[in-house]
Amino acid sequence: MKTILRLGLGLAVLLAPTVALADMAAGVLPPWDGKKVPAGQQCSLFGGKGATPPMMVTGIPKGAKWIIAEFNDKSYSPLSSRGGHGIVAWPVKGTKTKLFAVPGMKSKLPGGARLIKPARSTGKYKSNGYLPPCSGGKGNRYTVDLKAVDANGKVLDKVRNLSIGRY
Repeated sequence: MKTILRLGLGLAVLLAPTVALADMAAGVLPPWDGKKVPAGQQCSLFGGKGATPPMMVTGIPKGAKWIIAEFNDKSYSPLSSRGGHGIVAWPVKGTKTKLFAVPGMKSKLPGGARLIKPARSTGKYKSNGYLPPCSGGKGNRYTVDLKAVDANGKVLDKVRNLSIGRY
């Protein structure tokens, strides 16, 4: 059942047409500020134990069942779009929700969150889940695209290029 849900959500994210209603808004929560990746939130290769930033999402459209987050490194083209650092989904009820932090590098996530697609990184950067910022402190720009989707995977609204910080 979990595999079918993961595959279904993954395909829906990749194939569903999008509708932009532009009412949804989001922001990162402390200790993240959207400017600089907090100490310790980088990947393990650089001494961190990073997790996704906690985020607040408001204006979630009626009928949304999931918020799907595609994490990207805008400074490194192979991982700069379509969830290069991983795609994670959180269940949602209502018009406002907090997306709690989930650990990086893991495929099994807490609290009903689901890994839709692991990071596309390879070699020593390979991850089984979300890959935390991993540029070695070169100032790369990390962002997230958020999508509110219904039970059928239809995108109801989205927030693009929300800055999670530089590392």
